[in-house]
Amino acid sequence: MKKFSLTLLFAAAIFASAQAQDLKLPALSPGARLSQDFSTSTIEINYSRPSIRGRKIFGDLVAFNEVWRTGANAATKIKFGEDVTVGGQEIKAGEYALYTIPGRDQWEVILNKGVTNWGQMGYDKKDDVARIMVKAQRMPAVVQTFTIEIANITMNSCTIDLEWEQTKISLPVVANNEARLNAAIDKAINKPAIPYYQAANYYFEKGEDLNKAMEYVNKALAQNPNAFFMYALKARIADKQGNRNEAVSAATQSMELARGTAFENEYKRSMSKIIKGKR
Repeated sequence: MKKFSLTLLFAAAIFASAQAQDLKLPALSPGARLSQDFSTSTIEINYSRPSIRGRKIFGDLVAFNEVWRTGANAATKIKFGEDVTVGGQEIKAGEYALYTIPGRDQWEVILNKGVTNWGQMGYDKKDDVARIMVKAQRMPAVVQTFTIEIANITMNSCTIDLEWEQTKISLPVVANNEARLNAAIDKAINKPAIPYYQAANYYFEKGEDLNKAMEYVNKALAQNPNAFFMYALKARIADKQGNRNEAVSAATQSMELARGTAFENEYKRSMSKIIKGKR
């Protein structure tokens, strides 16, 4: 009987959608599409956003310890453009349905193959790709509309944050790109258009091979001796290495070369901090 009722419900939704094709009204749970550049590809999320509208959400509208569609309407979908690690579990590039099992203190996040499901309808545990436990956080302010964000982005990590009512969870994502990017840099360095500046900036941001970062920024400056932004990078690298004389010299050159450009004030502020030892 339950299966029959769900089938009727689904059919009714399709019928209502067809009947309303010529009538556009505001949606109670409007759709949202999020595309975020991450690592060397993108993370894309497609979901619907219900609002509180005077209701109690978690533990009532959204039951504890039961599978939730994580939004409204069709199953929420997330697409990774490259292989990643989500909550410590390896996930292949591709699209997945995002389900959750909310709890008072922690949630279970589920990545599932059922990307064509309508909400929970069609969900099958055997299609789960990963289940990840995350801590539930209480927020001081109320979030009226269910929100998914991609935050805390670095060169190889980010969090997928879910917020609604006064509850927030953060799902850690890591792109295992270091070996691949190091190999790509080594290969690109041997080509005619050598990306020395990009390579120097990558190693500086990683903070793991500052000597190589300095080598590449010096080679970039040999090709572009008037590039104030390259001198700024050299100043930051030298500062992080603890080489104050070279950091001050490069920062001073950066400010001088930026004078008269649209970036004069920006570089004057940032380079003055290095000269004063404030980073």
